Amino acid sequence: MTRGENFINGTWREGGNGTLDMINPSYDSKIGEIARSSEADVNDAVSAARDAYNGEWGSTDAVERGRYLHRISQILDDHADELAELESKDTGKPLSQAKGDAKLIARYFEFYAGAADKLHGETIPYQNGYTVYTQRVPYGVTGHIIPWNYPLQMTGRTLAPSLAVGNSVVFKPAEDACLAVVRAFELIDDVDLPAGSINLVTGTGEEAGSALANHPGIDKLSFTGSPRVGAQVMKQSADHIRPVVLELGGKSPQVIFEDADVDDALPVVVNAIIQNAGQTCSAGSRLVIHRDIHDSFIDRLIERFNSITVDVAEKDPDIGPIINKKQLERIEKFVNSAVEGGAEILARSQKPKGDGYFYPPTLLGSIDNNSDIAQKEVFGPVLTVHTFQDEKEAIQIANNVEYGLVGAVWTRDNGRAHRVSNAIRAGQVYVNGYGAGGGVELPFGGMKKSGFGREKGFEAMHDFSVVKTTVINHG
Repeated sequence: MTRGENFINGTWREGGNGTLDMINPSYDSKIGEIARSSEADVNDAVSAARDAYNGEWGSTDAVERGRYLHRISQILDDHADELAELESKDTGKPLSQAKGDAKLIARYFEFYAGAADKLHGETIPYQNGYTVYTQRVPYGVTGHIIPWNYPLQMTGRTLAPSLAVGNSVVFKPAEDACLAVVRAFELIDDVDLPAGSINLVTGTGEEAGSALANHPGIDKLSFTGSPRVGAQVMKQSADHIRPVVLELGGKSPQVIFEDADVDDALPVVVNAIIQNAGQTCSAGSRLVIHRDIHDSFIDRLIERFNSITVDVAEKDPDIGPIINKKQLERIEKFVNSAVEGGAEILARSQKPKGDGYFYPPTLLGSIDNNSDIAQKEVFGPVLTVHTFQDEKEAIQIANNVEYGLVGAVWTRDNGRAHRVSNAIRAGQVYVNGYGAGGGVELPFGGMKKSGFGREKGFEAMHDFSVVKTTVINHG
């Protein structure tokens, strides 16, 4: 069992408001505790981060920062199996998926270790007698508030680029699932980063999260969560004239034309909605399919849905439980309302008996494009089916939501692939594939109410740094 403490200024200490129980959603049973941080804990963490930035960590050059990150990558990779087991118990995701997440956190630190000394500026032609150059410099202290669906991945993808640039960090994971994150910080502690360069405060969003979002000592804030909370974070940051990176979910379409390779598309469509029990911002939650192939494709899709295995995480099924009872009831409400409104349940998998929070993958047809289930993020294993006749209608359906995170186009026609992918308003668009967020190297972020700013790839380093222009008059 990991310790139920915060990591502040290089030391582990109890939270000011006691502890919170951590629940295994496969069994609805306690598996550990985390610190319940107070506003004072957050203040101490921000102060420690500021001192580190103004001191030893702020004077650490890019090459040495990269070496620190490389050592972090190695130690996390060495303990990947341990981290995966914690992630699986904590979130309910199947063990094989948790192992992938544990490998990815190490990969993030590996990528940004190599990138740390490659964030270059430019020289700018100017008037005679002047030399002008730009640098990308750190903001100072960055705050990070991450969700419960991918704790390890999200730690790597926001913490690593910020440290690579030279910021010091205050990190607040979600209270529903963060035991693997706490353990990762324990392992990172062995790397002996300068005290205060990274700080961990766990606890509730209302207490620790709000205190961090409101803190005037944070120079840049990264938040992943719902549009409702994201709007609050923006308002809080506005009071401090502070920039933010927001990733606020999606309602992502997979558009399948009549000439698509359906053998390739079918398993991808299924995996994109059942991965992590559909609790994925970039889940492919809307199937937008040409009328000419609708019936044949849906028949095969129904067979797939009927064979999906749902069970406790350690049995490594296709999908595990939903994170908690509240989220389970939210999914049930969406589907029940849709059915009452005329939607048809085309397929539904079997769910196991027991006390876990299980929801069977569900395929819904006869969907009104203006209904809640077509417009709002369900955050569960529910796939809705929408039909179209031509490109114009396909694009209209794909874009007819407030979100714009990910999309996909399935076609053998190269011209159509370019036309439709260019027309879809999303931060990532795949052709004849679906990456659900893509790799470490690929910039990731949204349009519209999916948020703004970019994570992953070099773009993340740009978002965690600011351009500084120096003008030298040498006559």
